[in-house]
Amino acid sequence: MTTTQSPPRVSGDGGSPRRGGRRDRMPGVGAGEKAVGLINGGFLLLWGLITALPLLWAILSSFKTNGEFRVDPLGLPSGVQVDNFSRAWSAANIGQYFLNSVIVVSISLTLTMLFGAMGAYVLARYDFPGNRFLYYLFVGGLVLPVFLALVPMFFVVRNLGSLPVVGQFLGLNSYLSLALVYVAFSMPFTVFFLTAFFRTLPTSVAEAGIMDGCSHFSLFWKVMLPMARPGMISLALFNFLGHWNQYVLPLVIMQDGDKRVLAQGLGTLAATTGFRADWTALFAGLVIALLPVLIVYIVFQKQVQAGLTAGVLK
Repeated sequence: MTTTQSPPRVSGDGGSPRRGGRRDRMPGVGAGEKAVGLINGGFLLLWGLITALPLLWAILSSFKTNGEFRVDPLGLPSGVQVDNFSRAWSAANIGQYFLNSVIVVSISLTLTMLFGAMGAYVLARYDFPGNRFLYYLFVGGLVLPVFLALVPMFFVVRNLGSLPVVGQFLGLNSYLSLALVYVAFSMPFTVFFLTAFFRTLPTSVAEAGIMDGCSHFSLFWKVMLPMARPGMISLALFNFLGHWNQYVLPLVIMQDGDKRVLAQGLGTLAATTGFRADWTALFAGLVIALLPVLIVYIVFQKQVQAGLTAGVLK
């Protein structure tokens, strides 16, 4: 006896067959997933507004007159007041503070990335006694509050100025001393991040370089370091932001008025602005301080995204 099977019933819209009277849903398109997507999108939109609106307000306020700012702080400027920037640059000495910050950050960022990359590469690619101890020693530095180190740091830096020969370049009110302090506080996160990144690099490339006659020194500079370029750029940007916006450390070391960095200068300008009612000059100084950060991020935006996702993709 021959039996025939009826063909499966197909829904009217050409979709998938029903099971138990209900059509199967593709994963990720259910009502719950849509609700989660809407919540995530709404949260990101809210976070973007919280971040962007104060920045936009500061930029618009920097082009107002003091009279316009006092009458309508949230209104649009009637024109472009370039005098606010010239007044902040010269009268408030923001120009000198800006130059001091450029000098200190240039030294500290170069030393941080150089020593951090070298240390992280050794910890990631070579096995030796004490490797794990050194690695966790750097990781432990991440939990050290900077405020606990201010007093001993002050005495250490002050005593460095009394050293023979090199003491004239160190001590309080020294660009090099402040840069070295930045390096010390940035090194734990730099080593932690780059160690994980160097571990993702293929071992076969390093072995091929050794077989072709590369020394360990040449292998690092000519092969492995160029391969770590995305991670280096990402970390350099984070360190740049931290060094550029640092306020507590230079407040302890840079006590000379002419040696202050930009964050100190803005703090001094904010403290004296209330008495002079020159709020627009303060906002102009804030915009001057923000410009290098925005320019660096816009220029290296793609490299930063590539560096953050490289470890996941590998």
